[in-house]
Amino acid sequence: MATVDEWVLGLRPRTLPNSIVPVAVGTALAFSLDGFVWWKALSALMVSLALQIGVNFANDYSDGIKGTDTEERTGPTRLTATGLARPGQVLAAALGSFAFAGVIGLVLVATTSWWLLLLGAAAIAAAWYYTGGRSPYGYRGLGEVSVFVFFGVAAVVGTVFVQLGSAPWQAWVASLPVGLLSCSVLVINNLRDIPTDEETGKITLAVRIGAAGTRRLYASMIVGSYVVALVLTWVSWWVPLVLLSVPLAVPPLRRVLGDQVGRDLVLGLGETGRLQMVFGLLFTVALALAQSPAHP
Repeated sequence: MATVDEWVLGLRPRTLPNSIVPVAVGTALAFSLDGFVWWKALSALMVSLALQIGVNFANDYSDGIKGTDTEERTGPTRLTATGLARPGQVLAAALGSFAFAGVIGLVLVATTSWWLLLLGAAAIAAAWYYTGGRSPYGYRGLGEVSVFVFFGVAAVVGTVFVQLGSAPWQAWVASLPVGLLSCSVLVINNLRDIPTDEETGKITLAVRIGAAGTRRLYASMIVGSYVVALVLTWVSWWVPLVLLSVPLAVPPLRRVLGDQVGRDLVLGLGETGRLQMVFGLLFTVALALAQSPAHP
């Protein structure tokens, strides 16, 4: 029987910036455009966190019962594969998380637009079929696309939309660096898992393009996040604040471009999560300050 601490590790807390950052950035934009609604921002955050936790447990369950996770696998605690929790318990945790996200999401749907119902249904389906079902798209190299869409574009634009009632161009541009950083977390995770994924037939994008290509992809996503974010300097002169996070980008980039493997990349995963949080915080502050009287 898994302990509380093991369940917490099993939900993979290092991935939670994926759900926090896009909501924070979207809320900052809504604030700068005089559309901030605190309870809708909080609801969007709860939905995003529940979806992230749900997909983590669903991944744990699906990989565990399919045998693509093993006890020897390097990385976060796997509840199913290690036998710390019964598969049914992990599945219940995943479905419970999705149900919670659905209930809160319905409140936003009812108070904003019924079109959001389609987005919510698509997000839950994407979360489940990432590694679940007979033909999981995460095993076909499409995981990064899903992360970019749902924890980048959809999360940022959706957060703005539920508060503002519209989706201005600033939201779409701001979603791009957020999506790239979210993808970088998955890319370094899959880079670490290439050896075991090849053995178990899990064909991620990293397996498809190889370690060298994955390392280049990771670096391009980190650099691209800064380049795209700086485009919004036109919206807020505070956006270059994100450059203060560059020192946090150096250690994981050195690990990835320095051909490190295994547990060294586990450390890199944590460093990428910290970079994502600090970048997101600075980006959020910069966009919120666009409303400042000092900004034209």
